[in-house]
Amino acid sequence: MNRLTIDAAEFSKAYFSRLKRVIEQMDVVENDALVLSLGADLPWLIGYQAMPLERLTALVVRKNEQPVLVVPALEEPRVSLHGDLFRVRPWHEYEDPFEIVAGALEGCGKVGISDRTWAVSLLSLQTKCGAKFSPASRVTNSLRSVKDPVEQAMLAEAAERTDRVAQAIIDGEVSFIGRSEIGISMEISERLIAEGLQKVNFAIVGAGPHSASPHHEPGKRVIGHDEAIVVDFGGEFRIDGSVGYCSDITRTVVTGEMPDRFLELYAILKTAQLRQVESVRAGISCESVDELGRSYIEEFGYGQYFIHRTGHGIGIEEHEEPYIVAGNTDEIGAGNTFSIEPGIYIPNLYGARIEDIVIATETGYELLNKVDRALHQVG
Repeated sequence: MNRLTIDAAEFSKAYFSRLKRVIEQMDVVENDALVLSLGADLPWLIGYQAMPLERLTALVVRKNEQPVLVVPALEEPRVSLHGDLFRVRPWHEYEDPFEIVAGALEGCGKVGISDRTWAVSLLSLQTKCGAKFSPASRVTNSLRSVKDPVEQAMLAEAAERTDRVAQAIIDGEVSFIGRSEIGISMEISERLIAEGLQKVNFAIVGAGPHSASPHHEPGKRVIGHDEAIVVDFGGEFRIDGSVGYCSDITRTVVTGEMPDRFLELYAILKTAQLRQVESVRAGISCESVDELGRSYIEEFGYGQYFIHRTGHGIGIEEHEEPYIVAGNTDEIGAGNTFSIEPGIYIPNLYGARIEDIVIATETGYELLNKVDRALHQVG
């Protein structure tokens, strides 16, 4: 699929297919209806993202009925319709939107509601109708974790544009020595936008001892010579007719000579990450992918310094299912898209991480990030 020529008809086709699968899954979990509000379920299903306002937006999905989007009247102009996928019920300031949603749920006994719905909205709905509510993720998570061709194309385009920024870093186009972490983070963000991402989700720059903090917040610390730097960044790619799909990549660079221990650590990490990537295929368990890299790192005595899971799913959200972590016995399926990002972090000294996004296939994987994983020196 040509990523840049996906048209409204292809998005509409994808939305109708998702709705069909959602209704089938509602039968499996015995839900009479779904109420989708804040979070990623709503835009995934119909292409509309609710603003996080105090005013309620909710899509009511029932079997054998056209879904209805209950939306504030002032937000109605933002709604794009896809044929008869759903209808819109705008509500005005003098109306009670919870009464409207409760009316749409009349006769329903079991209702799934978006996991990210504000508690006050759920509490208000519970006072208006007698349904028993449960997390909508029981219906949507397994479906959202398998990316359809449109989603895979969007994720690949997001990764390609983000790769160009990572390539500029290892090619030395971004200077590091004598600059602050926050200054470099801002430049990375500007480059992501220049590459056509509509939003920057994060741009982590952790240098020297800060490279040992996986989610370090870039600060005023000035980067010097002979330091390790972890750069982890991503954003959202959108085209007309779509919501944003995320990118995420991590590379580790150095600003000069590093101790032998760090070079050993990085070589071990690079091999562990490759082992994990090359293991990906439909049918392997999530915990098995984690174990393949973790056991290798442990073999060399660095197990205690690998302090997080191997990876997370990615799509409309930066972090979603499947999670590549010990204890997750779920099997990876074709279309699952997730990060492989082992790391080794020596407190108060240095750390390193390598991250790529992969799509699982029936026979193997597609690697979305192409940037070299060798240790590069920057100035």
